[in-house]
Amino acid sequence: MATSWTHTTVLLNEAVEALFSNAEPLPDGAPALPEVYVDATFGRGGHTRQILARLSPAGRLVAFDKDPDALVEAAHIHDPRFSIRHQGFSHLGELPHGSVTGLLMDLGISSPQVDNPARGFSFRNDGPLDMRMDPTRGESVAEWLAHAELDQISEVIRDYGEERFAGPIAKAIVARRQERGVPATTLELAQLVAGSVKTRESGQDPATRTFQAFRIFINAELEELRQALEASLNVLQPGGRLVVISFHSLEDRIVKQFIAQHSREEYDRRNPFAPPKVMKLVAHGRIKPSAEEVARNPRSRSAIMRVAQRTAA
Repeated sequence: MATSWTHTTVLLNEAVEALFSNAEPLPDGAPALPEVYVDATFGRGGHTRQILARLSPAGRLVAFDKDPDALVEAAHIHDPRFSIRHQGFSHLGELPHGSVTGLLMDLGISSPQVDNPARGFSFRNDGPLDMRMDPTRGESVAEWLAHAELDQISEVIRDYGEERFAGPIAKAIVARRQERGVPATTLELAQLVAGSVKTRESGQDPATRTFQAFRIFINAELEELRQALEASLNVLQPGGRLVVISFHSLEDRIVKQFIAQHSREEYDRRNPFAPPKVMKLVAHGRIKPSAEEVARNPRSRSAIMRVAQRTAA
């Protein structure tokens, strides 16, 4: 019998409430804009279903997801207001200019992807060393490690995993490749990494940072996030909400800096008499899961939600 991999949506009510809380009214005489929301990372549809429950009869909800399993789950939603694209959210820019009322990005990896060993994300359960969000496209981690240079492997582990033992881990991987080929499974890689990491924070598996690094790299997650954030400025309506949930410091830093950059007026130092570039976003702070949510779902403990609103500029 097939296993049913479940997912508990993080900050479910908080995210949807922030998405619908358009604090800035339209200017007097401005026509009402169509109600179009975007769930940029469908996952298993937790946020999508909650958005549909709040959506007007004339509204629309567009979702994006790379994972074919997400499309299977989306097929269970029989609502004419809903559609999904088998694409990463870097394709947000393909939506019409100024067409989106609210945009939600729930970043990172879903529980079913981690819990299903066949997806190759977990260092606790043995499976093929894959880690692709969309296993029908691109290289798996094992395929990439088969040809990657030592310096590239080390750089990926250091930059995307913030791993101080990146050099020794990369050398161990290359030595293993020369002797017997690259690790073919997740547990083989985890054991190899554990032998190269001298110390680790209490309670953290030695392979945690390396697995994070390879997953982020193989799926181009940070590059896709940057593209999607830039596209949000084009597709959001005036007053439209941007809600982003991140789960590690690399993601959150990008989101925080992006909102900060576009939430202030910029002056041209070379031309002090020129009018400043107007800000494009209004920041509405950050939210973390409650103690009750973390107790129910420990995987939510690192989540940070940031909210911003598109200005009329």
